[in-house]
Amino acid sequence: MRDEPGGTATDHAELTADCSRCFGLCCVALPFAASADFAVDKAAGTPCRNLRADFGCGIHAELRQRGFSGCTVYDCFGAGQKVSQVVFGGEDWRSRPGDEARLMFDVFRTVRHLQELLRYLTEALALPAARPLHAELRRALDRTEALTRRAPQEIAELDVASVRQDVNVLLLRASELARAGLGGDAKGRNGKKGKKGRPKDRRGADLMGARLRGADLRGANLRGAYLIAADLTGADLRGADLIGADLRDTDLTDADLTGALFLTQPQLQAARGSAGTLLPRSCTRPAHWTA
Repeated sequence: MRDEPGGTATDHAELTADCSRCFGLCCVALPFAASADFAVDKAAGTPCRNLRADFGCGIHAELRQRGFSGCTVYDCFGAGQKVSQVVFGGEDWRSRPGDEARLMFDVFRTVRHLQELLRYLTEALALPAARPLHAELRRALDRTEALTRRAPQEIAELDVASVRQDVNVLLLRASELARAGLGGDAKGRNGKKGKKGRPKDRRGADLMGARLRGADLRGANLRGAYLIAADLTGADLRGADLIGADLRDTDLTDADLTGALFLTQPQLQAARGSAGTLLPRSCTRPAHWTA
C-alpha cells in the first residue's frame, strides 16, 4: 500500500484531521449514545469525559479497548483545525460562553460536511478520465472552499443539503466517466467469457450480511450501499464507487480495492481487512486489521 502523494487545489494535509490544531470540537459538539461503539451517553455540546484540559484525548491509545471504537472511525476531514484556527481565529470554545460556544459547535458540524465534499472534489480532479469535467469540478471546489471561510453565523445558516446535492451531480458524472468499461467479463450460457459487461449498479442496495466472497464488482456503483457485515473476502472492487457506502464490520480480507472511488479512511476503519487487502493510494491499512 502506498501513501497518497501531495495534494491538489485543496491540500490533502488540510483535508486530514490535525487534532493538535483543534480545540477538541468533535469531543464536545457531537452527541453519542451508549452502545457497542461508545461506552457512555453524551449530549451534544457536552465535553466527553475523556477530554483533557489541553483538548487532547486521555485514552486515545486505548479507545477500542475502553469501549470507544466509534471515535476511531470518525474523521472531520480537517474541519476541526479550520474552524478552530481560521473561522474563529484561534479562540477556543471555553473562552466563548453560552451562545458563542454553541455557534462554534454548529459551525463545526457544517464545515465538516463541506470538508468531506472538498475531499471528494479533490479526488475527482485527480481522475484522468474526468478531465472533461475538470473546469466544473474546479469551480465547485473553489465555491465550496469559500463557504468554509465565511463568517461564523453565515456558515451556520448554510443549506448544506443543497450544496451537497449540487456537488453530487458532478461527482456522479466524474464517477461514470472513471468507471466506464470497468465491468466484469460477461459469461454466456456455455460459461465462456463474452464481451465486457457493464459495471454493476448497486446504488443504495441493501447488502447487509451478503455473501459476496470473490465477487466481481469491478467498476460497480455501490454509492450509499448497505454492506454492513457483508463478506467481501477476495472480492474484486477495483474502480468501484464507494461514496457513502456503509462498511461497518464488512469483511474486506484479501479484497482488491485498487482505484476504488471516493473511499475514505473512516469507512476502512469501520471495516475488517488483512495485510492482503489492496487499497487505493489515498488510504492506509487500519492498525486494527489482521496482519
